[in-house]
Amino acid sequence: MKPFVLAAAIALATTPVLAQSVTEKTGVNTLLGVAPSTADFVTKTATSGLFEIAASRLAVERGDPATKAFAEGMVRDHERLAGELKQLLEQQAVTVAIPTEMTEDQKATLAKLQELQGPEFSGRYHSDQVKAHADAVDLFQRYGEKGEQTAIRTWAASTLPTLQRHLDMAKELNR
Repeated sequence: MKPFVLAAAIALATTPVLAQSVTEKTGVNTLLGVAPSTADFVTKTATSGLFEIAASRLAVERGDPATKAFAEGMVRDHERLAGELKQLLEQQAVTVAIPTEMTEDQKATLAKLQELQGPEFSGRYHSDQVKAHADAVDLFQRYGEKGEQTAIRTWAASTLPTLQRHLDMAKELNR
């Protein structure tokens, strides 16, 4: 199976622009360490931020004290990062539409979280945040190293330590 996956990844990676979206969406770029296109980076950054903000607002209402403190920081930081990204795109005249809604998978994850209360809620929120931040660290690391747009690449690289700190904090909560 591995040779097939590698062959498919190579075939997709050598296909024009559409393939970049397909390979990013399927995780092939992560496996190969390939930077996402600027459009994919912006889309994934925005939708991830929307999810983390929505889930964290819910955690501020339902979480235990440690979870609430973490969630308040996530809302604050991710709202700031969303504003920075929007401003950067405007300054650089990058014409990538910033999504205003989460992905269907993120909506489903949030819906499952909304059904929970107490320790079950906190446990699920913690594990969701670990996964979301691990994905964000991977995305920002790949774009920060090899992204096609210099100013956005610089921003991604400078934002990476914040996201890594979020991941470390989420892992600590998840213990």
